[in-house]
Amino acid sequence: MRIGPYQLKNNLVVAPMAGVTDRPFRLLCRSLGAGLAVSEMVASNSLLWGSEKTKRRANHEGEPEPKSVQIVGADPFMLAEAAKVNVANGAQLIDINMGCPAKKICNVMAGSALLRDEALVARLLESVVRAVDVPVTLKIRTGWDSTSRNGVAIARLAEQCGIQALSVHGRTRADAFMGEAEYDTIAAIKAAVNIPVIANGDIDSPEKAKQVLAHTGADGLMIGRAAQGRPWIFREIEHYLKTGEKLPEPAPLEVRAILLGHLENLYAFYGEHLGLRVARKHISWYSKGCVGGSAFRHAINQVESTADQRSMIEAFFAHQADLGGKAAPAFSALPPSMVVAATPAGLAA
Repeated sequence: MRIGPYQLKNNLVVAPMAGVTDRPFRLLCRSLGAGLAVSEMVASNSLLWGSEKTKRRANHEGEPEPKSVQIVGADPFMLAEAAKVNVANGAQLIDINMGCPAKKICNVMAGSALLRDEALVARLLESVVRAVDVPVTLKIRTGWDSTSRNGVAIARLAEQCGIQALSVHGRTRADAFMGEAEYDTIAAIKAAVNIPVIANGDIDSPEKAKQVLAHTGADGLMIGRAAQGRPWIFREIEHYLKTGEKLPEPAPLEVRAILLGHLENLYAFYGEHLGLRVARKHISWYSKGCVGGSAFRHAINQVESTADQRSMIEAFFAHQADLGGKAAPAFSALPPSMVVAATPAGLAA
């Protein structure tokens, strides 16, 4: 898939997710098969540009090209200024968020709320496209609600305004993340425009990826929640689309190695104090479905040192390997042999 001058290595994109797709996660997904990773959204409010949170969200040091930053806002001038600032800081693609369903975003008429005002959409897109000399992409939903699925009209408008690729989540704003994504609207959008269309929503397996591509005719796939705790999903999908064969699930010791590497990058990026806390949600996702996972998560969320966090992960996934890597519903308590190993007191011993 090609976006402007950039030929991606494949058509798999990491969806922008607030609080998730920071630089360590983007780098990890790229190393495990993703062709592009989009940053967490950066507010267009200039008062926020100097905050540490905003600086981290726009930090792309060491990432492979192209580096994509997502911006969000409802004022054409401010959104254009945000685009220029991010390009000056190294962004090679600017992605505009018109898909976020969160109330705090929609309440200020940004994100998916913009889909209700096509005239404003045009002004915003034209302003940003004129402001920067890098490709501008757009993320949308199929519409505001089931009575106003105007995704096709927005897509045509985007193409006219100079948008060079379009990602479409197969739900309306009113759907949030409930129910199942629908792909008919994405297929209609693909048929209506000539720019690359990237399908998003409920793509959680290689088989589903192939089905969505076939149903929509989309040029690419965007994967978000399914990559949480499973960043290797990108290599699984890439392999399946190329060969028709499924890769085996990673063994527990490989999962452990991936997770520990992820944690080291989180500690380095955020500092150990904040990095430890950010790591907790990722540890929860990686351990989902493991034997004794519930008790493990409860125990590891109590520790306050990165050394304890590492040691508990070492012990937990070693135990999973001893079990043969069999996934099972999380038990309410760890087996007796793991109670000591998975607590700070046991680590001290």
